[in-house]
Amino acid sequence: MLVAVYKSSKKAETYLYVPKRDDFSSVPKALMDTFGNAIFVMLFPLQKRNKLAQVDIEKLKSELNEKGFYLQIPPPQENLLKTHLRQTKSS
Repeated sequence: MLVAVYKSSKKAETYLYVPKRDDFSSVPKALMDTFGNAIFVMLFPLQKRNKLAQVDIEKLKSELNEKGFYLQIPPPQENLLKTHLRQTKSS
């Protein structure tokens, strides 16, 4: 299976994986509205990969088979002020 990867024009570090290039028919309209313009990043054969840098490959395969797409969102950013305040209270 080939997988097409797109980045969001609205959400930083947010990527959408679909099993066919430029086919967003299985992606809910509300998600596409939030995602914005899908900017093509790359196309790769999934069967030739055993791992990906930021994505659990088994979860990717499962989501593509069940939903027809996979949405990769960035991890929540650490609140440095809260971390600093916690550290200063414990010192």
